[in-house]
Amino acid sequence: MNRLALSVSRGIARVTESPLGPYQSAVIRIGFSATWVLFLVREFPHRQELYGPDGPWSWALARQLTSDNEAFTALLWSDGQFWFEVCYLLAVVSGVLLLLGWRSRTSSVLFMVGVLSMQNRSVFMGDGGDNVLHLMSIYLVFTRCGRVWSLDARRAARGEAARARGEWVHDRVGPVLWTGFGLVLGAVTLAGRLGGGWLVPVLLWTVWAALGLWWLAGRFAAAGEFRTLLDVIANIVHNGALFVIMAEACLIYATAGWYKIQGSRWQDGTAVYYPLHLDSFSPWPALADLLSANGTVVMLVTYGTVIMQVAFPFTLFNRRVKNVLLAAMMTEHVAIAVVLGLPFFSLAMIAADAVFLPTSFLRRLGGWVARAPLVRPRGSGGGAARAIEPEPEPAVGVRQP
Repeated sequence: MNRLALSVSRGIARVTESPLGPYQSAVIRIGFSATWVLFLVREFPHRQELYGPDGPWSWALARQLTSDNEAFTALLWSDGQFWFEVCYLLAVVSGVLLLLGWRSRTSSVLFMVGVLSMQNRSVFMGDGGDNVLHLMSIYLVFTRCGRVWSLDARRAARGEAARARGEWVHDRVGPVLWTGFGLVLGAVTLAGRLGGGWLVPVLLWTVWAALGLWWLAGRFAAAGEFRTLLDVIANIVHNGALFVIMAEACLIYATAGWYKIQGSRWQDGTAVYYPLHLDSFSPWPALADLLSANGTVVMLVTYGTVIMQVAFPFTLFNRRVKNVLLAAMMTEHVAIAVVLGLPFFSLAMIAADAVFLPTSFLRRLGGWVARAPLVRPRGSGGGAARAIEPEPEPAVGVRQP
């Protein structure tokens, strides 16, 4: 009984004392924001057809659909061309800010608003990866995804060093962002433009209130019990959100694998053959013909896909098997991106898979990137490389707006 109580107390302490998986949460932040930004940039010439007010899925049809399903989208606040261009630009900018980890708490909310606004405006535009991105953009709001590999981590480390030297560190950007966010959110709420659902309005106002409490605690009680309590709550929310992200990835693969098992083409080993001969999924016809010409290869890929997807959730209990299967699944997504011409679907799935990557591998990966010639300026020696390595995690009591 004492051993059980000790194990429970250790588990509670681990969940509450610090945010778990800082490198995993950072890599999914970078992965999903990069996927979204690259998609918007690539589709910039086609943005009118995808999400514009005069696109095939008209503004009136989108408004009728959202009135029924109560989905949130800022694009339906106005049917003007100027408003559409502003929203599209803000979606790109928020993705870049989240990618860099600048004010990640605020930029993650703006990122979510951009993703929901675009995707709920035209629900039929996507390749499957948009569904993953849609869900993950909401989950990222609850994570402390800027602890490493971010401008937030660098700013926190520099602030801590300045405080150690006895210097006064004052944040001016945070209160300005919080005030502007509150004014805009209040005006939109009073105008009744947040949609008919309750989830997004409650989430936005909760985040706004939490940011205000966080700044007040850091400003007036940086080492007090109130700030410690806020840290504990933030850690619990982060760890819960990270668990949900992992569960979501497992659910995606498990359901995909079990549905494939029920299909006759997957049972006889020929399912992979047919997409290779569809014009819509053949950017490299010669490569598709080469792969489909060998029946043994097609059968192995077909059965291998089903086995990996069904088995993946169960391999999480064995680290070595999980890492091998994870590498195989990421390789498969790269092949899908090249052979079937679905790069953003593959990027979204690889970003979701990255939550299971070992911390040791991610730390080494960060070191390799920091030492890369393209990252390190000429003549900088090792100083520049050290400057962009993952910063140490801020200790409890460090102010972060």
